[in-house]
Amino acid sequence: MSIKLKTPAEIEKMRIAGKLAAEVLEMIEAYVKPGISTGELDKICYDYIINVQKAIPANIGYHGYQHTSCISINDVVCHGIPSFDKKLKDGDILNIDVTVIKDGFHGDTSRMYIAGKPTITGEKLCQVTQESLYEAIKIIKPGIRLKEIGKTIQKYVDKFGFSSVREYCGHGIGEVYHDEPQVLHYDADDGGVILKPGMTFTIEPMVNTGDWRTRTMKDGWTVKTKDHGLSAQYEHTILVTDNGVEVLTLRSNEDFPRIIEH
Repeated sequence: MSIKLKTPAEIEKMRIAGKLAAEVLEMIEAYVKPGISTGELDKICYDYIINVQKAIPANIGYHGYQHTSCISINDVVCHGIPSFDKKLKDGDILNIDVTVIKDGFHGDTSRMYIAGKPTITGEKLCQVTQESLYEAIKIIKPGIRLKEIGKTIQKYVDKFGFSSVREYCGHGIGEVYHDEPQVLHYDADDGGVILKPGMTFTIEPMVNTGDWRTRTMKDGWTVKTKDHGLSAQYEHTILVTDNGVEVLTLRSNEDFPRIIEH
């Protein structure tokens, strides 16, 4: 497995792309309300990336995909297709996932939103999923096994009676959108990968209220929970530093450090 280590110049470009991706998720928050369609939300993201950021939405044209974002509501685990017919209802939980290309480098991030008044279960699931991502980021430093990330996530999620999806994973990222290594979100073999300074990859746990298994819809994109339970996901692009980790897609309203040193 060949994992590309980024140079200081490449890391600086990754920081810029990551910051832009984070800003898209900050910008869209004000629009997430009952009654708006996921198609409208997607168009707002597109206009912002193209016209304000002067950047490229990476998802458009990727394996034939035609939208800027993936918007996954309630029992949709990932890859939800935006639609002008799909309007948000009170209490819906939804993930908005965007990837921005700037100067040839990718910034990939997603977060959960709640339309209107949350349900107790929906709110708790979102909270635990975000916390599982944070728990994984906290342990990252050179010299540890890649599998410690998934092990940490699964251990945290299991405590709450939730489950971590196994069919989808995080990934290396840089000039290539989906690169090595694959970052699993449960305790599994990692092929012996040891973290090294200069690695950049996404961590993006998908957490279900019930069983971890999923099913793919006839459109070939939309992935739902097999048991119709709720699902949540949070994603950051991170950099392994000389003595810890840097979160390249940290949002300004997150109560979490951008840089952690060990």
